[in-house]
Amino acid sequence: MNSHVGIVERACSKIRANLNLIALLLLHTVVCCVSLAEVSRYQSYIPYNNSGLFTAAIIAVALSSISLLFAAARFSFGYFVGFYFYTLILGFLWIENFTIYPYKHVLAGVSAAASLLLFLLPALLMTRPLPRNFEISSRSLEYVLKSILVLAITTIVAASSYNFRFTSLEHIYEFRNELAFPAPIRYLIGIVLSVLLPFAFACYWALNRRWSAGATLLLMLLFYPITLSKFSFFAPAWIISLLVLSKIFEPRPTAVLSLFLPLLLGLFFVVPFPNKDMTPFYFNLVNIRMVATPSSAMDIYNHFFSTRPLTYFCQISFLKTLTHCPYQDPLSVVMEHTYGFGNINASLFATEGIASVGLIFAPLSALVCGLVIAFGNRLSAGLSPRFVLISGALLPQALLNVPLTTVLLTHGAAILFLLWYVTPRAIFRDSEEMEA
Repeated sequence: MNSHVGIVERACSKIRANLNLIALLLLHTVVCCVSLAEVSRYQSYIPYNNSGLFTAAIIAVALSSISLLFAAARFSFGYFVGFYFYTLILGFLWIENFTIYPYKHVLAGVSAAASLLLFLLPALLMTRPLPRNFEISSRSLEYVLKSILVLAITTIVAASSYNFRFTSLEHIYEFRNELAFPAPIRYLIGIVLSVLLPFAFACYWALNRRWSAGATLLLMLLFYPITLSKFSFFAPAWIISLLVLSKIFEPRPTAVLSLFLPLLLGLFFVVPFPNKDMTPFYFNLVNIRMVATPSSAMDIYNHFFSTRPLTYFCQISFLKTLTHCPYQDPLSVVMEHTYGFGNINASLFATEGIASVGLIFAPLSALVCGLVIAFGNRLSAGLSPRFVLISGALLPQALLNVPLTTVLLTHGAAILFLLWYVTPRAIFRDSEEMEA
């Protein structure tokens, strides 16, 4: 009898958790739309007007039905990435309803929604583990972690010989154009910062090695005076924030709250600032740069490629040397020359999708990208969900702003997939801190 009561209680608890998650997802959709309307007060290229509000709201409600997938799916790396992409596409469909740029708006909206759905289906649902024929020992993992720290220190020392400058975040753009690193160092910076150090931090935390975990965060911070990027400056704080959230909430709401709470806080910051010329720093950093800008990039890419040749993936560096490409500069530079908003990098929906194959075939491209992320899910199966969340903490933000191919190679996601596969699962058995 007691066993039956326990089963019923667990079932009710799961239902309550899913209902709470659904409510949070719907509230996130509302906050995103309100945030974008507020962004229009500060950024003219992300417009808003009351006359289009009804249509925009209907579209947002329709897209929110896709968000219910996040209440049904288990947590995985694809879940984490997929939620950020849901927010990206939601933002684009909102902006597209008000945009000043002419292109086939209905086709672009349908293509974006279909791309999101076809990406999410494999990214959320394909989580079965691959056969594991190889796993390093706990002792070998120690050597891997020490090697990561040595490589990080070596990269910092080597890169510092090209640039090491302390300056405030407000002034980094005065010096960013002067940065020039050799290709090997440039790749090492991206891989070490985005993947290797977060992985080392997650491992040390799982092993209760707090001082070693702290050392990895300090090394991350040392990349800021080298790269002069907000990404490197806030990386340690972002990882700590996710760690704190994951100790309070389960992994799925943690993934949602990681975007919802910063957006909501940004709205609170702009309430005391009615003057449109006075953009609070936090609102500019989070609501505009982190969330609205990637969505706006899709709007710009749609306009640009509505009248210009597609790339057919020639923007990928090694393919550009093998085939004719209508664009010799990187697409981000091409966009800067065309629109004057600065270098406009964009997600896989804009680059591997809109730019490479056009609106009709963009959903198929997104499906392939979803399968790649699903492969990462399968390689990480058996690891603690919190470990996957923390070790992959920086990749969803990177994926909002750069193509998947760039994240796999330049940011080292492919290396992280391999590390997940070979990581010994035994290190989590006695670690309460890293349990799901």
